[in-house]
Amino acid sequence: MSTPTSSPATPPAPSVLSTTAAYVGLETRRALRDPGFVISTIGVPVMMYLLFTNLGGQNDPAYRTVAMVGMAAYGAMGAALSLGTGVAEDKSTGWLRQLRITPMTPRRVVTGRALTGTVVVLPAIAAILLAGGLLNGVRMSPAHWAAVAVALWLGSLPFTLLGLGNGYRLSAQTAGVVNVACNLGLAVVGGLWFPVSLFPGWLAGLSAWTPTNRFAELGAALAGGRAPGAAGLAVIAGWAVLFGGYAAVSYRRSARTV
Repeated sequence: MSTPTSSPATPPAPSVLSTTAAYVGLETRRALRDPGFVISTIGVPVMMYLLFTNLGGQNDPAYRTVAMVGMAAYGAMGAALSLGTGVAEDKSTGWLRQLRITPMTPRRVVTGRALTGTVVVLPAIAAILLAGGLLNGVRMSPAHWAAVAVALWLGSLPFTLLGLGNGYRLSAQTAGVVNVACNLGLAVVGGLWFPVSLFPGWLAGLSAWTPTNRFAELGAALAGGRAPGAAGLAVIAGWAVLFGGYAAVSYRRSARTV
C-alpha cells in the first residue's frame, strides 16, 4: 500500500511588524547611503556649530551649550524634512506604485516612512552632541546628555510630518525646494542659528510661536537642568497635530493619482 505524499508546508505570511521593520530598514539605508543627505544633515550642521562657537575666540561654556542644542535641532529638522523629498522622488520613479503589490498597505507605508524619520534624525543629533562634548568642552551629567538627546529625538516628529506632507503633495523638484525653504526659514526665525535676544521685538514674538524655537528651548531647558515649560510643549504638540493633518490630507490626495 502506498503512503500518501504530504504537500510541502506553506510558509507563514510575514507579520505586520516584520514587514514594517524591513521597510523602515530599507528606507533608512537608502537615506544614510546618500552623500547629499549625510553632508547636509550631519556635515554642514557640525561645521556651522564649530564655526559659530569659535569665531573671535568665543569660549563661553553656556553659549556653546545653547548653540549645541540649537544646531542639533537644526540638523534633526533637516534630516526629518528630507524624508519628504525622498517621498516625492519615489512618486516620480514609480516606487510607490511598486509598493502596492507588496504586503505593505498604504497605511503601513506612511507609518514606515514616519518611523524612518525617527531613525535618520539620530545621526544628526549624535554628531552635534559629540562635537559639543569632545571638541567644544561642553560638560553635563550623563542624565542631562540623555535627556537632551531624547528631547531632540522626540521633538523632531512635527518636522517629519511636515516633510511627508510636502512630499506627498508636491512634485520631486518642488518638494526639494519647499523643504529647503522650510528648513532655512524655520531655523532662522526659530533662533536656531542666532540668539532670539538679538531679534527685534516683533520677530522675537513671532519666534515664540514657531515649532523650531520651542524645539530648541526644550533641549536647552533640559541641558540647564530645568523642566520644560508647559507653553513650549503645547506649541510643539499643536504644530505636530497641524502637520499630521497636513500629511494625512496630502497622502489621501496622492493616493488618488499615484
